[in-house]
Amino acid sequence: MSYEEKGTWVYLVVSVVVYAAYVGVILSRADGGPLADVVYVAPLLWTIAASIVAGIVVRIAVEIVRPSESYRSDERDRELARQGVVVGWWGVVGGSLAALALALVEADYFWIANAVYLGFVLSAVLSSVTTIVAYRRGA
Repeated sequence: MSYEEKGTWVYLVVSVVVYAAYVGVILSRADGGPLADVVYVAPLLWTIAASIVAGIVVRIAVEIVRPSESYRSDERDRELARQGVVVGWWGVVGGSLAALALALVEADYFWIANAVYLGFVLSAVLSSVTTIVAYRRGA
């Protein structure tokens, strides 16, 4: 497995795990009450920071445990990453459109912020899965 493919796996796993942790924190804070009343700003910001730090730490740990033969990207790596980014942008677009619709109907900030965050997570998942599938199919 190439260095770039390992990095894509780390990005996918960290994105999903950290988002699931965020959802768990929000649901536990709601304690059966309305989600829009949950204090979400600090957990959201901590989650974003944790995602960045976890991505770096896990990437380093993976390279320590299973070092790559080369750390250089080749043309194939760049093309597969580009394909992933193109598909991943649909997550950002979807999250942005959802946030816009929520803003237009004057929804609570909670829903708007979470629509944007979900869009970023969907972008990470779509982009990673697209790239990994391309690597696995030998594209």
